[in-house]
This record gives sequence, structure tokens and C-alpha cells, in this order.
Amino acid sequence: MNAETIKRASAVYFTLLKEKVIDENSEHFQAYFHPEVRQTVLLLADESGTYIIETPKRIQLVVQPTGSVFATNFTHLKEKHRQVETKKHFHLMSVIIMSFLAAIDRNQAAKIRTKREGISYYALERQVNDLIMNWDSILKLKPTFGEEERIDMKEVVTTWKYMEVDTDDYAVKKGNRRTRIGLIAGAMRLLETEGLIVILDRDDIPKAIPKQELFERIEYLYHDYDRYELFKKLMISEEEEEHAENPSH
Repeated sequence: MNAETIKRASAVYFTLLKEKVIDENSEHFQAYFHPEVRQTVLLLADESGTYIIETPKRIQLVVQPTGSVFATNFTHLKEKHRQVETKKHFHLMSVIIMSFLAAIDRNQAAKIRTKREGISYYALERQVNDLIMNWDSILKLKPTFGEEERIDMKEVVTTWKYMEVDTDDYAVKKGNRRTRIGLIAGAMRLLETEGLIVILDRDDIPKAIPKQELFERIEYLYHDYDRYELFKKLMISEEEEEHAENPSH
């Protein structure tokens, strides 16, 4: 491994740290696939607890869930993203994001539809509300529901149930983190910050459109995590799965 290889590999890796994604039009994309440069970048990624996703048109850098020097805790997340106020709001935002991912990660038809049309915040609110009301019904019959999955279902359900859907004051609405739509807006901004979605019609009825980078991350990374599949199964009822498989319902 010579100095020039290390220099080129470092340029690729630190560009990934800054941009998160490098596409085929970047000089760093071409440099990455030089065998020695690629091996060095992968070594840097492994040593720092990050992971490279390679696709034909782009490469992405993601942080491994454990053992990464770039892993953050709730305090750091709260400082970086002001919309994350408390842990219960963070847990709810995680449910919102997982519900969004479950909606787009069903079949090819769902992927094509959401790439073209996106999902409005109000549609996502209805989807999350149906999910949480279903969890509420299960909790009444099985109070230990969620313990095995290490999810505080009771807190999630209670917090969501007593949140307003929205506020009549539009000036407040856009930044109100204590309403359901405000919380959804905060959750979607987390994905937008990572370059995984595009948000349209912010001043009317906002909607989130997943980018190809998000589909690639789901396919090349999330599908390898058992916990993602477990969460995804929790997000979709049997009735929804049947409807997704047969859109004519």
C-alpha cells in the first residue's frame, strides 16, 4: 500500500463522511473501484465502525449500529435535531419512520407508486394512527405486548393518543413538535438530512418522496438486519399485506 493509494482512499472516505453518498459522476466514484483504493477504503470503514454500500451508480456510507466511533446517543441526537425533544418523542419518531419504510418496502408496485407520488404527511398520520390503535387493542388483551421486542408500547400508544393531529394556527403548525403532523414533519426531516427523501409542497400539504438512495439502503443494508424485519412485520397487519399483494381490493 503506497502513499498515493492512501491519499486517494482517504479522499474517497472523507468525501463519503461529508456527503454520505458519491454517485457515478464523481471522480471519487471512479477512484473507489481501483482494487487497492477500494480495499483501503473498506479497511478505513471497518476500523471506524462504518459500512459501505456499493451499487452500480453510487456508493453510500452508513454507520454500523454498534461499535462505531461515529455512533451517537440520544443527547447528541437531541442537540443536532431540535425536533427531538424527549425520548418518548424519539421513540414515536422511530415508529413513524419505520411505518414510512414499511409502506414503501412491500412490493415493486409500492416502490414505483411512492417514487412517483410520494406519501403525504396526512396519509402517513392515518397510517401510523391505524397502527397504534391496533397496538392499543392488542395491549388491552395482552399487557406484555412489545416487551419481547424491547418496545415500550404503552408509552408510545399513550403519547400518540393524546397528541393533537394538527393545529389551526398555520404559523405554529409548521414548527409545532407537539402535534402528530409536527412530529411527522420532524421525523421526515431526519430522513431528508440524510439525503434519503425529498420533501415537496411544504407550505400546502407536504409529502415525502423516497429517493433511490433510500431504496438501495433498504435492499443492501436493512434487509440484512433481523430487527428491521421484525419491526416491519409489526408495522403491517395481515389485512394490509393482502391489500398490498392485491391492489384491486
